[in-house]
Amino acid sequence: MPTKFENYRNSKNPIPANTWAWNLYGTGIENIGRDGSPELFTVPQPNDNQLLMRVDAVGMCFSDVKLIKQGSAHPKLYNRDLRNNPTRLGHEATLTVVKVGKNLALKFHPGQRLVIQPDIYHNQMSTAYGYTIPGGLIQYHLVGDEILNADEGSYVIPVEGELGYAEAALTEPWACVEAAYTQRRRLNIKKDGLMWILGQIGDRTPYTFSNGLDAPSTIILTNVHESIKKRILEETKRGAKVIEVNGLKSENFLKFKVDYSGDKGFDDIVLLEPKSATLVTEAAKLIAFRGTFNIVGNSALDGDPQIDAGRIHYHYTTYIGNTGPDISASYGERRNRAELRSGGTAVFVGAGGPMGQMHVQRAIELKNGPAIIIATEVNSSRIETLNKLCAPLAKAHGKIFITFNPSAANESVVDFIGQQTKGRMADDVVVCVPVAALMEESGKLTAPDGMLVFFAGVGIGTYIPLNLSAVYLHNAQLTGTSGSTLEDQRLVIEKTLARQLSPNYSVAAVGGLEAARDGVDAMMSGKFAGKVVIFPQLNGLPLTGMEEMPKRYPEIAAKLGPNNTWTLDAEKALIEKFWTGV
Repeated sequence: MPTKFENYRNSKNPIPANTWAWNLYGTGIENIGRDGSPELFTVPQPNDNQLLMRVDAVGMCFSDVKLIKQGSAHPKLYNRDLRNNPTRLGHEATLTVVKVGKNLALKFHPGQRLVIQPDIYHNQMSTAYGYTIPGGLIQYHLVGDEILNADEGSYVIPVEGELGYAEAALTEPWACVEAAYTQRRRLNIKKDGLMWILGQIGDRTPYTFSNGLDAPSTIILTNVHESIKKRILEETKRGAKVIEVNGLKSENFLKFKVDYSGDKGFDDIVLLEPKSATLVTEAAKLIAFRGTFNIVGNSALDGDPQIDAGRIHYHYTTYIGNTGPDISASYGERRNRAELRSGGTAVFVGAGGPMGQMHVQRAIELKNGPAIIIATEVNSSRIETLNKLCAPLAKAHGKIFITFNPSAANESVVDFIGQQTKGRMADDVVVCVPVAALMEESGKLTAPDGMLVFFAGVGIGTYIPLNLSAVYLHNAQLTGTSGSTLEDQRLVIEKTLARQLSPNYSVAAVGGLEAARDGVDAMMSGKFAGKVVIFPQLNGLPLTGMEEMPKRYPEIAAKLGPNNTWTLDAEKALIEKFWTGV
């Protein structure tokens, strides 16, 4: 006789007439649901181009906080009237197909398990699941063209093999982590783009441009040496339009941007032998979305320019460079890495939260990854959790794992990292909290040829001083990412099935449908160091942390892994206990 879990997995159970849901009707947690409770709606029937989906598990994500706080003002809601047209949280979701519209019968079948890649675009406009498209805090919902026929085609990924529901849901946040080490920067000159080359009066360096100069449609020259001007003019024979704008002062840069780019900015900016940090600060404001900023020079700037950290994260503004004389040498994958340095020292700033823990775990499990992993965190209980979960994992992988709490130490984090690295500083520094002061400090933790990653995003317009001299003099890397892609999530699924990644390590608490708002509240308050996972099909399961499990539900706790880590067997026991069969 099949077990309850086996019956649940085969999904041949009767579909209920109604479904419970936690809709979001405005700003604040009090507007999740009605009077603190979920609402009951009729389960809809799919049309010919829709799927009826059962939602199996949903991870709570801190990025939802912005949506809860801003409501209709959130950029992905486009001033929507939530009172009359609510949305729903829950973009980290795994679902099971229960009914298939006839036009989709060749692609999908009942019982098929799927995960959603929520970063959906229609006509290059964000229509993200869990934001524009109501998300997974519901038991059953329809999926149609809004997800299955968008810019990248279908935004669902089939799940095969022995992958748990929590594991599957958490492939999305794990994909965001994976994306941080997948090259997102544009590392070639944009075809048909707008390029600006800014030289220095009196600079007679014989610059060359070995390749790529035929890509832009327009090249604007300011104060460039005759040799490079001649080289560029030769390229005009291939169709590039060349314009000279000399005598331009930094106080006029913003007007120059409006006049020559329509205020969109320049796709590629090249600075030749700059001396002034102030000049670099002002020129960097002219970078277009996904633009590159290439500095070529032999001497350091007179200080650290003020750089928009928010744009590095959200707009993928790219800072590259070299010592010359070949301007093109700055570009390309070979010079610009994105992965953690093999055998190096990696520092994770603000590592105690759910996403920070994932970064640390990935570094530990990464084949040919860093040899030394240092996690900084100001919360003592989160430091304790990090040590409990990650120290044994590091030992098993032959890695050195160190934690540091700046608020409890008698030395600065800069001094501590300096001591640990014998003055070299870290090969890689990943900032996991959106705090400008920490981003600035993290730059001081990075070795001259190291990589600084802004995983957490501050608002666009947040300027911090950054050592750009190291970019062109020592090949330092400065990166940032936001969200993930279908390919990122597929890669995480592959790694999880191959047991190269363990998303279950991230689970800190579980709850049933009724506990969803408690889960959101716990996520917002930082009650748990790891991820909260809600199982919408389970009833009577209050929000329960892994540490509470042995006392509350010993039969489930008996299936947990070392240090009370979540497992597929624990998930099976959870479903056996709390699934009512409808």
